[in-house]
Amino acid sequence: MITRRLVLAGAAALAFTASASANDWKAKYPELTFAVVPAENASGVTERWAPFVSYLSKELGVKVTLRIANDYAAVIEGQRAGNIQIASYGSASFARARLTGVKTDAFANDINADGSTGYYSVFFVKASSAYKKVDDLKGKNLGLVDPNSTSGNNVPRFELDKMGIHDADTYFSKVVFTGSHENAMLALSQGTVDVAANQWTSEDDSTLAQMLTKGMLKNADGSTMKKDDFRIIHKSAPIINGPYAYNSDLPEDAKAAIAKAFFDAPAKDKAAFDRLSDGQKKGFHAATTKDWDGTIELIKFVDALRKKKAS
Repeated sequence: MITRRLVLAGAAALAFTASASANDWKAKYPELTFAVVPAENASGVTERWAPFVSYLSKELGVKVTLRIANDYAAVIEGQRAGNIQIASYGSASFARARLTGVKTDAFANDINADGSTGYYSVFFVKASSAYKKVDDLKGKNLGLVDPNSTSGNNVPRFELDKMGIHDADTYFSKVVFTGSHENAMLALSQGTVDVAANQWTSEDDSTLAQMLTKGMLKNADGSTMKKDDFRIIHKSAPIINGPYAYNSDLPEDAKAAIAKAFFDAPAKDKAAFDRLSDGQKKGFHAATTKDWDGTIELIKFVDALRKKKAS
């Protein structure tokens, strides 16, 4: 005879089994590594990301360790080796990872303050300079970010090609990879380069805006630079915001838990979320790997340019 006690016992057993199954991935992955590429100095990256990583640790129930990668290539190779389980990518670096066989899947990207999910690559010059368009900069110095940067290298080269500048390295006197978006703007402010490629979402949401807020850019006399000290001379078509991606081989339960923690962050830990972007983002948008198919085509185009130059 089936009694109420037996039914309750059976239900409890099923609940325990489901709970144990949901936690199986934690036994296999007691620690997750989350890698980001610095757009600013290392201490700034830690201050920006540490609260969010602590939030992830609490939500996921496993230790999440922040890894500040030296460059985009380090993130790509770290995920290829399985040493990085979650990564913050630029669009071009994610496309490069996929093109080279890294098993990584996008699950989210940022929602901007205006609700959009894109940004731009721009060319900045000093407002005090005579440069009003790219044509004025032949024989001058160009500051780029990183070979795998979307807004700091790949899109700028694509934009230059559309202008008829098929070989930036011969058009400009010198092309310099500065290593980060902040470094590119520092090089421009200090006169090391005459024009710098960078990312820009809006007047209040860009690397430049963040640096000005922190007083990082100075004039020769030591005074703090202002927004009006810089001028944008070219802006690209919109670029999809870079993805957050996890290893394809992670258990499905782990993937679901990671994605949920991201999507819940603005409500569950608003302070940690706002710290990521100085309050300039609204949340995380659910994304899929296919959303970056267009960026993969862009990378193929830039690769073709390089091969053409080499030949």
